[in-house]
Amino acid sequence: MAGRGVGCLWKRHVVEQLKQRDRVQRQAFEEIIHQYNRLLERSDLQVVFSERLQTDKYEHQNRHDLSPGVDGGRSDSLQQEMAQMRIKHQEELTELHKKRGELAQNVIELNNQIQQKDKEIQSNEAKMLDYHQQISRLEGECRDLRNSLSDLERANQTLRDEYDALQITFSALEEKLRKTLEDNQELVTRWMAEKAQEANRLNAENEKDTRRRQAKLQKELADAAKEPLPIDQDDDIEVLSEDAGKATGETSPSRQLNRTPSKRVSQPPPLPPGGLLDSITNIFGLSDSVQPGFVPSDSRRRRSVNSFGSSPEAAEAQSACADVRVPSTALHIFDAHDGEVNAVRFSPGSRLLATGGMDRRVKLWEVVSGRCEPKGALTGSNAGITSIEFDSAGTYLLAASNDFASRIWTVDDLRLRHTLTGHSGKVLSARFLLDNARIVSGSYDRTLKLWDLRSKVCMKTVFAGSSCNDIVCTEQCVMSGHFDKKVRFWDIRAESIVHELELLGRVTSLDLNHDRTDLLTCSRDDLVKIIDLRSNAVRQTFSAQGFKCGSDFTRVTFSPDGSYVAAGSADGVLYIWNVLTGKLDKTLDKGHSSAINAVSWSPSGAFVASVEKGSKAVLWSDM
Repeated sequence: MAGRGVGCLWKRHVVEQLKQRDRVQRQAFEEIIHQYNRLLERSDLQVVFSERLQTDKYEHQNRHDLSPGVDGGRSDSLQQEMAQMRIKHQEELTELHKKRGELAQNVIELNNQIQQKDKEIQSNEAKMLDYHQQISRLEGECRDLRNSLSDLERANQTLRDEYDALQITFSALEEKLRKTLEDNQELVTRWMAEKAQEANRLNAENEKDTRRRQAKLQKELADAAKEPLPIDQDDDIEVLSEDAGKATGETSPSRQLNRTPSKRVSQPPPLPPGGLLDSITNIFGLSDSVQPGFVPSDSRRRRSVNSFGSSPEAAEAQSACADVRVPSTALHIFDAHDGEVNAVRFSPGSRLLATGGMDRRVKLWEVVSGRCEPKGALTGSNAGITSIEFDSAGTYLLAASNDFASRIWTVDDLRLRHTLTGHSGKVLSARFLLDNARIVSGSYDRTLKLWDLRSKVCMKTVFAGSSCNDIVCTEQCVMSGHFDKKVRFWDIRAESIVHELELLGRVTSLDLNHDRTDLLTCSRDDLVKIIDLRSNAVRQTFSAQGFKCGSDFTRVTFSPDGSYVAAGSADGVLYIWNVLTGKLDKTLDKGHSSAINAVSWSPSGAFVASVEKGSKAVLWSDM
């Protein structure tokens, strides 16, 4: 009904506008039309007069012909009068025709203007129709927007209510957390106080025990000093030769003793075996020095101590270089991850194989009878894995990730233990130091960070000046390979660069031999080099026709005894060089279908594992 009323209104408006236009334009042209009608009437009247004059002329001529003599003079005057009237009428007719032509021209122009106005009216009507359609469409959109606005207001009100509820819950939880922290602080304070009391009690008991031993020793020494033992010639003295004493270690009962009577003196009560020596050594803390198999404390301090625990793999790793075999066959080809596989590493005992991929997982595989059986997956990373390493006991696994963090898991229960965050770029490599209580990480943000796993904090940050692609560590030195083609040697204690060595291409990988005297490097100039760490100079360079470094993160490896080098190529071929001869020993091309990203040689020397940009991993051996 509303649409029909709107249609009637605009039609009525158009009719009124047309009537108004007729009134305005008709007033302007009414006089012209009136004059035109009068001219038409006069023209018709002139035609009638002309016809009548023509008739009178014929009649007059006929009468003149009948009576030429009588009416001659009168006829002449009449003819002159008729001629004048004809001329006058002719002029009036000409003037009327002229006005008629002008009026006709005006009428034509007015008709053209009327047609033009009609076209404009039609155009305006079409525009008005379009405008009405747009108005209708916009009204519909306005209604939709009002409905949407009302829905959004309701949703907003709902969200506000939820926010208020969450705020209340958050306040309650925050208060609960504060109380929990206060309780925790109180418990810690009480625990510390009890620990301090226990320590004081133990210290007091130790001090009492020390004073008691000192008093006992002083008494024994005083008693020994009070009772001298004079030796007379009459005493019964057993004389033994040094050789006999050494041979038998005791007095033979059948051996005759030369005795002479002597004056007997009272002997002090015998001390328990080793009693005096034990007392002295206990006082001065030297009891260990007389124990068989004692290792001095300085030697103990120099040993590599695993702060996280021990594992049977630690004993297996001691004989890692027993038998190194050059692989020749792909024992097992399997899909390791959903997507690209970036890292691979054997455990110290060679029983486990770890792989890391772009699917944000570290997977553990148990090497059984030449096959890799899945053992579990380590989760927690928010981006692809770039580097993997086991600690020296095989108890913990360290992985670097593209989410700017490094993480540590326990291998037995597959639990995430530590997450080390602080880098502002992808962490491309992370390594345990030899004490297993600290790690070093290198990142795309051009920094190296030293982390203490006891306090779980970053101890040092060193700016390297270039993206760090890989890291290896000795006891006090960290070696890093960088995007600017340099290998940098860092002193951990001084936080400074000890030495720099520039290669011909971007450094993609570093590895140390078992003796930590040689550094293996791989770079984007498709060369694998060995650097002698005693002279800090390149000792050997390996290359081969067809070998090409596939990425900025291609990892190469030494064999456990350092006599071979293994590297994967961009064409999926595994290359193995002999370090002693410097020549290519073997190429293995039946296993991978894409570029090899990383290679790892098992510490037992029996297996080599390689992973690729596809999803596959290959276990190699000579079996």
